[in-house]
Amino acid sequence: MTSADMDVEKYLLRIGFVASAEPSLEMLRSVHTCHLLSVPFEDLTVHSGGQVQLDLPLLYDKIVNRGRGGFCFENNGLFSWLLSKLGFRVTLLSGQVKNYITGRYGPPFDHLIVMVTLEGRRWLCDVGFGSSGFTTPLSLDTRGLQEQGHRVYRIRKDRDMHFLEWQGEENRGAGGDWTEIYKFTLAPRCLEDFTEMCQYHQSSPSSIFFCKSLCTILKPDGRLTYIGHRLITTTFPTAGTGKALETTTRELKDEEIPVILAEKFGIVLNPPLIPKDEEITPPPVMY
Repeated sequence: MTSADMDVEKYLLRIGFVASAEPSLEMLRSVHTCHLLSVPFEDLTVHSGGQVQLDLPLLYDKIVNRGRGGFCFENNGLFSWLLSKLGFRVTLLSGQVKNYITGRYGPPFDHLIVMVTLEGRRWLCDVGFGSSGFTTPLSLDTRGLQEQGHRVYRIRKDRDMHFLEWQGEENRGAGGDWTEIYKFTLAPRCLEDFTEMCQYHQSSPSSIFFCKSLCTILKPDGRLTYIGHRLITTTFPTAGTGKALETTTRELKDEEIPVILAEKFGIVLNPPLIPKDEEITPPPVMY
């Protein structure tokens, strides 16, 4: 398979989506959600003797043929290719994630996100951000609030920089605190631009992907997450109730982990996983 080839029907079957004839906002929203419900956000390659390479045919083989997932460079990189094949106008963007330890943003190319331009409007797509991500594309042409289930999002602009932020049910309202997720510009990028940061996240003790073996997937009513020796089940509150998320945690033995990954996430690893859950070292350089 070359970078010009993709079995679109097989990809769509992988995520349980049936494409209509022409690209539309309805199609974009649907394929975005289907991807999140079908393809895990995971870094298990890093913890099973492998190395992530940003090559589209390799990503296609991993995610579509082998039923795996990936982190942002993989999921959003491959998803952008699918959108292009479906007829959407796609632009790759560079995001800088807010570090919860330092309170500062990461470097450029820290996160790969996707912008789709459709009928004169711009939409932010992201199927590679795990538990803090949004379910359907967000409009880049409004500063207003964009509600999705138990969360409300906004994209704040300061000169050329855009800031993605959210509020949960428990603190929603004019006086509630906003959680900053990441910042980005609309400057076009290419997949190769993210190679250095992709390597960084596989090798740095300041990256969650190096320090913790993890896998998470969106469910219709919540989220299922594996980290180290834990399985975390999150149930979303009903919108408008003001309730918090409900979370239960199950401790796992080594021999249970491959079974959980196979049964709950559809992932079988070879070589086997080496579970990891270490403290993350604060990065020395902050932005």
